[in-house]
Amino acid sequence: MRPRGDLLTDPHSYHLVGISFFILGLGTLLPWNFFITAIPYFQGRLAGANTTTGTLDSNHTGPADTFNFNNWVTLLSQLPLLLFTLLNSFLYQCVPETVRILGSLLAILLLFALTAALVKVDMSPGPFFSITMASVWFINSFCAVLQGSLFGQLGTMPSTYSTLFLSGQGLAGIFAALAMLMSMASGVDAQTSALGYFITPCVGIFMSIVCYLSLPHLEFARYYLAKKPSQVPGQELETKAELLQSDEKNGIPNSPQKVALTLDLDAEKEPELEPEEPQKPGKPSVFIVFQKIWLMALCLVLVFTVTLSVFPAITAMVTSSTSPGKWSRFFNPICCFLLFNIMDWVGRSLTSYFLWDAYFITFMLLFAVSNGYLMSLTMCLAPRQVLPHEREVAGTLMTFFLALGLSCGAAFSFLFKALL
Repeated sequence: MRPRGDLLTDPHSYHLVGISFFILGLGTLLPWNFFITAIPYFQGRLAGANTTTGTLDSNHTGPADTFNFNNWVTLLSQLPLLLFTLLNSFLYQCVPETVRILGSLLAILLLFALTAALVKVDMSPGPFFSITMASVWFINSFCAVLQGSLFGQLGTMPSTYSTLFLSGQGLAGIFAALAMLMSMASGVDAQTSALGYFITPCVGIFMSIVCYLSLPHLEFARYYLAKKPSQVPGQELETKAELLQSDEKNGIPNSPQKVALTLDLDAEKEPELEPEEPQKPGKPSVFIVFQKIWLMALCLVLVFTVTLSVFPAITAMVTSSTSPGKWSRFFNPICCFLLFNIMDWVGRSLTSYFLWDAYFITFMLLFAVSNGYLMSLTMCLAPRQVLPHEREVAGTLMTFFLALGLSCGAAFSFLFKALL
């Protein structure tokens, strides 16, 4: 049995690990959110010829959009996410984890720096659209590898850290929406405003790199990350009694003493490793793990199929019915992007939400909070359905099904827009 005192000599180590994973979650979704929040800027560039004067508050998101930028940026974001998370699910053992995570972060940083540099380059709409779509494709390919690798790590750690990571991902959208609003309200010229906007995520990704590099120096993280999945304690304490039922499915006895231990001890304390618990040797089977988490995977696919079929391709088309003015300029950034991302973050953080009177705003609140809540729920529960040494595989598989749902939603957005 492992001595309880050997895990932490620094009592604040687990808080620093939580902050690091929160910032890493923020970094994984910054590229996607900064691209979709800046749709007016891209539409402004695509509407004119040989110009860099696209602004963040232009309204070019109507049905007459020649390039269908909203739909294409959604589809070309989620399709590589689907393909590369599938690849990562089967080949994650061939490439070292550090190479996958750190290499992906550096590649994303360089590609986003290129996006920022394009603000200063005069270019006709066609080539600009092609280069932007290529950047979207490659950035999200690296994001897929990054997310899959990080979720694989989180599958071997207490579920609290998965919640913090997902909460950080939810905050990425709020971060992007606020950056857009500050750029619009700054009063500087359009080009400088757009340049500052696209430099902001570069800073966030750099912070993510620093946080990842700091993890090996934190004892709490080192305890989990330095061990093989089969060496992680067989049972993590859970505060929900119904989660204990998954142990019986996996052949792990659920004694009354163990139930009492789980319900009485503080959730942040580590359980003792019971030597009598069976551990399945060898490489985990992807098919066997999928059999245990298929229901969570299906829920995750359905959640994002619904969400991405209308957000942002359809919701970004909504405009204010009031007369032109400052509110009309800020309506879409606030009521579509900022509102959705705040409520999505609230849902991921499992807190309460607000209801306003306007129909569109009310629907966006319910739409976003349910998306964040259901996504967080399935991602946190799936690793608890499998044996400890199978949790890394479960994490990478769930990332693939997350990407599958995102891709299905992006594809359906074309259909819904055509019907409108």
